[in-house]
Amino acid sequence: MKNALNYITLALLAAIMLAGAGCTDPNAVIDTNTQISNRNWAYTNKLKYIVNITDAQAPYNLYLNLRVTGDYKYSNMFVLVQQTNPANAATKLSTIGTRYEVRLANPDGEWLGEGSGNIYSYQTAFKRNYKFLPRAPIRSL
Repeated sequence: MKNALNYITLALLAAIMLAGAGCTDPNAVIDTNTQISNRNWAYTNKLKYIVNITDAQAPYNLYLNLRVTGDYKYSNMFVLVQQTNPANAATKLSTIGTRYEVRLANPDGEWLGEGSGNIYSYQTAFKRNYKFLPRAPIRSL
């Protein structure tokens, strides 16, 4: 009986791992989660992700993935997304910044995200069919 229970537990764990591995998007350029220390994200806590775009002509859909706990006190969150084109990084024109609001809950306090226990997940599309700026050619002196 104990061996059968161990076998069922192992099979269930393997099935969960395989299902989780099959949920990733093979076309995703980057899919990263970053835990915020002390569950306190301030404006000064900037997250930076370096993304290598190999085809500037292809359109991309850009999403913000966010998770909050039920302890979060607010019904929304504002996120400032800044994009810097490395080809022109020395100029201010190379950085584009846009502020996005993510609605997390209804006015009555009902969470809008998909929940599991006390964690609520959100995926917000903030740019669709977006084309990145091509890199400028490198000039030799």
